[in-house]
Amino acid sequence: MGKTAEKPKPTAVKGEEAQRVKREVLGIGDRRKHHTREATRLQSHAKEPDTHHRLYRFRFYPTKEQAEQLERTFGACRWVYNEGLALRSGAWERHRVNVGFAETCRALTGWKRAEETAWLKEVSSTVLQQSLRHLDQAYGRFFKGEAKYPKRKKKGRSRDAATYVRTGFKWVEDPDRPGTGLITLAKQSQPLDVRWSRALPAGVVPVRLSVTRDRAGRYFVSTLVEERIAPLPPVFVPGTREPKAVGVDVGLASLVTLDDGTKLDHPRLLKRYAEKLARLQRELHRKVKGSKNRGKVRQKIARLYALIGDVRRDMLDQLTTRLVRENQVLVVEDLSVVTLMRARRGKGRQRKAKLNQAIVDASWGELLRQLRYKCEWYGRKLVVVDRFFPSTRRCSACHVMGPKLDVSVRQWTCAECGVLHDRDVNAAVNLRDEGMRLLAA
Repeated sequence: MGKTAEKPKPTAVKGEEAQRVKREVLGIGDRRKHHTREATRLQSHAKEPDTHHRLYRFRFYPTKEQAEQLERTFGACRWVYNEGLALRSGAWERHRVNVGFAETCRALTGWKRAEETAWLKEVSSTVLQQSLRHLDQAYGRFFKGEAKYPKRKKKGRSRDAATYVRTGFKWVEDPDRPGTGLITLAKQSQPLDVRWSRALPAGVVPVRLSVTRDRAGRYFVSTLVEERIAPLPPVFVPGTREPKAVGVDVGLASLVTLDDGTKLDHPRLLKRYAEKLARLQRELHRKVKGSKNRGKVRQKIARLYALIGDVRRDMLDQLTTRLVRENQVLVVEDLSVVTLMRARRGKGRQRKAKLNQAIVDASWGELLRQLRYKCEWYGRKLVVVDRFFPSTRRCSACHVMGPKLDVSVRQWTCAECGVLHDRDVNAAVNLRDEGMRLLAA
């Protein structure tokens, strides 16, 4: 059998022909603005030296007029994203023409001038351009192999969000309470009623704002600022100049196990509220689709899930902050959560489904993410050990490899030296030793 001939890759249309297709077929206007000026490269915003981008999230309570304007903004961002996606995908599929961020921005100008879509003028242009910027970033992640092809956004399914750059909002700092102030969004006349749970860095203007609305109907404003974060003082082993290191083993029996035997219990929030969630889901199933009563029950379910998420994030934030403050070197295992959560078919699929739910409830990915950026902020060293390192099977006393262990086995005895090991503590000790070896190398 001969080898099948590979299909030739489609070639992109470029040059004058591509410009003609964009102009005459796709309706994208030419680049006329400042056509007499010499072209200069756009200068992207860069952080100042020794600063970090930090996000502060606050809840706010909009007035009726503000809520209506934000509702239009969310809808317009969703519509522009979908139209930009249809324009870019259709241009390539039908005409083999590449359409980028600049072309979609010029198409946005045409959409705003059209009579049937003139309602786009009621929304700040910077917010709509940021929606197209997010689409361009989604394409970039797809071409790098980091994500799937972008999908259309749906009302009620996709996240309600709008991003405001510096020209899209007004910030007035309160002289009596530095770090707090008034935030007025574009196309709005009144400032937002923000509940300042903590203060921003004094004298710093936010780089960007993101206004979101979750499924529970709560509004949040996230402010991105450039902040100089002072590193924490180094932590050494008492009586020596050796940096204090800790091995962190994540699991399901205990959420976190340290090499000194300290364990943090798994909160199991989904299991704690499972009965209430099931009751609300049954109540939702009995309601008529499209009725107001069904909407009320959906709101209750959303509020319960929001409560679970808030408790989980707060617990992980306190845990990671404590670990970073008390240790100089933190050693964790590189976990592939996607691989661990692969569905199983046939026998044992129900048990695997419950295991996957417990992994989701543990939120290992969020824990590792917080450790990464906090170690970078506060001058700590985070060592990530390869996921194939046998931390559980290896004896931490004599380093002899033991047999494979089922998940239900919590203790085992080394056949070589006879030491009785706790499964999680042994793994944490092995991770710490391997991390220090990698750090020295």
